[in-house]
Amino acid sequence: MSATTHAPVEQHESDEEHEAPWWGDRAVMIPVASGAAFVAGLACEWSGAPTAALVLFWAGLLLGASTFVPGALRKLATGKLGIALLMTMSATGAVILGHVEEAAALAFLYSIAEALEDRAMDRARAGLRALLKLVPDTATVLTDGKTLTVPARDLTPGQVMVIRPGERIATDGIIRTGHSSLDTSAITGESIPVEAGPGDEVPAGAINAAGVLQVEATAPGTGNSLTTIVSLVEQAQAEKGQRARLADRIARPLVPGVLVLAVLVAVIGSLAGDPQTWIARALVVLVAASPCALAIAVPITVVSAVGSASKFGVIIKSGAIFERFGDIGHVAFDKTGTLTRNQPTVTAVVPTTDGTEEQVLAWAAALEQHSTHPLAAAITQAAPATPAAVGITEEAGHGIHGTVDGVVIRVGSPRWVDPGDLADRVHHLEAQGMSVVVVHRDGAVAGAIGVRDELRPEVPEVLQTLAGQGIGVTMLTGDNERTARALAAQAGIGDVRAELRPEGKSAAVDELRAHRPTAMIGDGINDAPALAAADVGIAMGATGSDAAIESADIAFTGQDLRLLPEAIAHARRGRRIVNQNIVLSLLIIAALPPLAITGVLGLAAVVLIHEVAEVLVILNGLRAARTRQPTLGR
Repeated sequence: MSATTHAPVEQHESDEEHEAPWWGDRAVMIPVASGAAFVAGLACEWSGAPTAALVLFWAGLLLGASTFVPGALRKLATGKLGIALLMTMSATGAVILGHVEEAAALAFLYSIAEALEDRAMDRARAGLRALLKLVPDTATVLTDGKTLTVPARDLTPGQVMVIRPGERIATDGIIRTGHSSLDTSAITGESIPVEAGPGDEVPAGAINAAGVLQVEATAPGTGNSLTTIVSLVEQAQAEKGQRARLADRIARPLVPGVLVLAVLVAVIGSLAGDPQTWIARALVVLVAASPCALAIAVPITVVSAVGSASKFGVIIKSGAIFERFGDIGHVAFDKTGTLTRNQPTVTAVVPTTDGTEEQVLAWAAALEQHSTHPLAAAITQAAPATPAAVGITEEAGHGIHGTVDGVVIRVGSPRWVDPGDLADRVHHLEAQGMSVVVVHRDGAVAGAIGVRDELRPEVPEVLQTLAGQGIGVTMLTGDNERTARALAAQAGIGDVRAELRPEGKSAAVDELRAHRPTAMIGDGINDAPALAAADVGIAMGATGSDAAIESADIAFTGQDLRLLPEAIAHARRGRRIVNQNIVLSLLIIAALPPLAITGVLGLAAVVLIHEVAEVLVILNGLRAARTRQPTLGR
């Protein structure tokens, strides 16, 4: 990644819009001035200076109204009826009826509530904007033996970046020279520095803690793992949640409905009594039934919660997904790379009487060093020596064969390469959770090699926590039945679906969804259909398969599964806050209009109750931004 020094980072931050203190924010100071004028007007009125009080009330009214009346009129010109229009009509009617004081109170309270909402939204998005700061502006690249500073966005795969201590890596890459510790906490949430050296992959945004590194870029500056995360975050800001859309559906017909109700109150009341009294009550109804609190109750909560989730490595694509996540009752886990480390190692070698363990490993490694099969690297690394092989041919899904020291060697799965007399031993190894390859020498069985991808150490803790949350668990895998069940037993998972193709995983998820809202978590291309089919798809590690990330609704930037119960608990808490805000908002809309129609509450009282309720739902929604930072490690 970029070799961005502290100076470039600071420059990058200077380009960001910093949230000004409230006393330096014009959008807040105008409502504050409106409130100050209103309070001063009350003081003058109480002290026997009615003229001064009237002037101050007008000043407060004009200041407050200036924040929402122009927007309301612009929307009206395009045929849109909004909440601000109700406030404008109510304030205008109050002035016509000679209630300048009430109009000033309405303008002040509505404008200050709107200003608080705007600042609350900005504050909630701060956690999301922080991710953008991880993208450095420049990178130092090595060209013809000389270093050159280039814009990070212009980086291309193959370029060699020079990363000095304290600098961020500008794009994904592989270390070519140097050893260091990398701080990836801002990206993955893992607090323990990662030791890295030649051959290790490094993600964009990681900080080089010590030593100079030369890193070969493997992704362009505009298309790396970090820009993928940022793209997901931007989607989260743009899309509202399901309940937010429900709030909008309630609010849209409510605005004209309130207008009709106000007209009916004014007309019918005027026919039955004093027109001035009923017109005044109709104006109060406009304010009492306006859905201000409902309109802001859900978005503020969702944005707060999504923003805070990004701080501990959970990137949620939208508010709708966040709300569905809070309803999850079952989780389907992919096995390889999700429940396991995805680092297979040789754990058993069974030779026949015609050879030794070392010979079996050497024969297999001679071929496997030319293979891309996931088990090949484990066998090659375990072999004490690797002889040369010629005439190598790999048959996808069947195995690989070639000639070693003039002898034909074949290596493959026991489903395709007959284990012969070792069949019972092969079954025993598979029952222990190993993937087994059989080695043939000149057409005869020479041995079997057991390879196992060890369970992640945090899995038992995660499953226990999920059980405590009332969440069921299923394991889905393409691996064979015996291997899958052995690892599931070790993890404590009872429901296992093995030997599944991608479409089989998707069908299994559909079956689970029929009973309870289900999330699927995986990291590979073969998981993409299941991730898309789930109520919530979770990509394990935002640097994993692009197909998995694109199909998923949520991406974990780290590899620690303890993020899952933490994220579910966070979503459930946010859902509770959303429900609280919706109930409170609907109660206000239901309770205030009857009180206004009967004259129990006047304009000032209704305005005060309504706007205080707005502030309450904003403050309640902001609670969703508070979360316990998970303690994660490798």
